[in-house]
Amino acid sequence: MENNSSSGPLLLAVAAPDDEEKPLSGVSDFRGRPVHRATSGAWRSALFISGLEIAGNFAYFGVSANLITYLTGPLGHSNASAAAAVNAWSGAACMLPLLGAFLADSFLGRFRSILLACTLYVLGYGTLTVASSLPACGGADKGCRPPVAQVAFFYVSLYLIALAQGFDKPCGLAFAAEQFDADHPKERASRSSLFNWWYFCLATGISVSIAVVSYVQENVGWGVGFAIPFAVILSALVLFLLGTPTYRLRSHHKHHPSSSTWPSDVARLLPIWAACLAYGVAYAQITTLFNKQGRALDRHISGDSSLELPPAALQTLGPVTILVFVPVYDRLVVPALRRVTGNARGLTTLQRTGAGMALSLAAVAIAAAVEGRRLENVRERRAAMTWPWIVPQYVAMGVADVLAVVGMQEFFHGEMPDGMRSLGLALYFTVMGIGGFISSALVSLLDAVTRRDGSEGWFADDLDRGHLDYFYCLLAAISAAELALFLCFARSYVYTNSNNTLLHIHVPTTTTNTTTCSTIDHHA
Repeated sequence: MENNSSSGPLLLAVAAPDDEEKPLSGVSDFRGRPVHRATSGAWRSALFISGLEIAGNFAYFGVSANLITYLTGPLGHSNASAAAAVNAWSGAACMLPLLGAFLADSFLGRFRSILLACTLYVLGYGTLTVASSLPACGGADKGCRPPVAQVAFFYVSLYLIALAQGFDKPCGLAFAAEQFDADHPKERASRSSLFNWWYFCLATGISVSIAVVSYVQENVGWGVGFAIPFAVILSALVLFLLGTPTYRLRSHHKHHPSSSTWPSDVARLLPIWAACLAYGVAYAQITTLFNKQGRALDRHISGDSSLELPPAALQTLGPVTILVFVPVYDRLVVPALRRVTGNARGLTTLQRTGAGMALSLAAVAIAAAVEGRRLENVRERRAAMTWPWIVPQYVAMGVADVLAVVGMQEFFHGEMPDGMRSLGLALYFTVMGIGGFISSALVSLLDAVTRRDGSEGWFADDLDRGHLDYFYCLLAAISAAELALFLCFARSYVYTNSNNTLLHIHVPTTTTNTTTCSTIDHHA
């Protein structure tokens, strides 16, 4: 039974003894030559790709985690305009993968798309470092604003990074997954574990990035802080290129037969996709309003300590939660659920996504309660609340990520035909992208509406005079409505890929290199 196959050694390239010398069908190396199982693919190749993606996330979150602080500081934006700008940029970074996926699946291929993304990364992070190193007057709070040309140069650099994300994100995981042969039992087992451990590794990079880079940015300098992501991505590109001889590249012509059916393939996923958008809206608050909320708390390590946590450093609570929960989920929760449900994954991909959406609803509800309590303390002139109060909402979002993000990735990736898997992953990224745009529009609209009577609005530059709690309550209501819709759509959804719902029981036969597989059906 393949219910514990994901526990195989992570770093060993496994293969059947008698097929190691056979050329693999449908794949080649970067020069178009046949490849063999013993010298290509599996974890040896996936680790090079994972290293690049870890560096990419390190660099991206090294910029995004504290970007709102830079915008409200040296660039002189208001809280509302800075939050809207960050949400719009992150939304673009998550929407562009839809274009990148189409180009990768139809024309470029995943390997060349990743190389193009790396070129754009190096250019974007390099120019961002230059832009942030230019002399700044300190923002509007010091009575001046930076020149328009400097601001424009900074935003051009940001959107070069967003464009790079468009080519990288739909291809990185898909390219890593295709290093494993789905028709080979042991490699298929390794690939099934890839999704969970992929996200675990990315969370590691994010945790280190947020903790280290945000500290450097606020205590050493913004130029140095943005130079660190540039150096990391450049080094990772070199390592990725070193792994080139081992990569398995799918024959490009294999993508075209399925490309004619992709509109219908996508259309049947749209109800589920639309019902997931509220998760993207909640997720967008982590690097924006959660950050500003944390800045309003007492962030000293202890009562009499002079050490104070940067607000962005609180964001490490989410990735740290992921690092702790992924092994627990993979090794303890999944086996327990597997015994109950009979599903190899423990939960179907839609069940897992729905559980994550429920936790994101809980996270924004907790955030509303904490902010309401903080504002009450301000009105009553009580002592400032300390940073541990904000821990539960970050932890809830971290666990939600393990469930919803991985669930959406597996669902959209698995429900698309083989030649269009990048497009499937892009659908997940557009959930986050559209969610960012919706958040940006909501913040801008509500800021304008709540300032009409002459007040400072919900998103006042001094949060003590605003009502961020009202906004969180609105997000909780939207999340609850979307979760109800999601449950309705999920109950009636019929999977096209049985791997999303079936527990495979592999029974070796007496025939060499053949395995029969019986299945047990489990619906969402």
